[in-house]
Amino acid sequence: MEPTLCGIRRVCVRYARNALDVGSCSTPVWGVASRERGVAPLDETSKAIIEQLQQDGRRPYATIGRAVGLSEAAVRQRVQRLQDAGVMQIVAVTDPVQVGFARSAMIGVRVEGDIEAVADAMESLPEVDYLVVCAGGFDILAEVVAEDDDHLLDVINRQIRAIPGVRSTETFVYLKLRKQIYTWGTR
Repeated sequence: MEPTLCGIRRVCVRYARNALDVGSCSTPVWGVASRERGVAPLDETSKAIIEQLQQDGRRPYATIGRAVGLSEAAVRQRVQRLQDAGVMQIVAVTDPVQVGFARSAMIGVRVEGDIEAVADAMESLPEVDYLVVCAGGFDILAEVVAEDDDHLLDVINRQIRAIPGVRSTETFVYLKLRKQIYTWGTR
């Protein structure tokens, strides 16, 4: 798959916030949050299914079943449970430029006070397609897609900077995407 200008980062594997029952072996969901809570990883079959779908989100369940040793129905059930548990999503990844969003940027946000409250407010902005709370020079990083420079400026000045607790922002406008993958596999 050719890389797009920015894309949607939450395509196949999302980190789960709680221990959830996924798969016939009742193995909990994996991820950063799960590791912090001491949750066991996904079983090898669920990982293999995820990896198959990372390569091709439209791969038929029968084909996946042959690759992982399950029936088509069993794969369908596993995929549904993985989706219901928030472990993965199957979505169309679009090129933002082709659908009317000519400007993309990563915005670093420094927060005074409650970081989670600011993140909650930013999460509701439709222009934000990726949002993480982080450690380092910024408290929050947000990827924003906008129609043009004026739209991006409006998002920064009238929406993000207007959120109570936002101390400062720094914007990194994307000029050229060099690499974007969704096939990082599982651990």
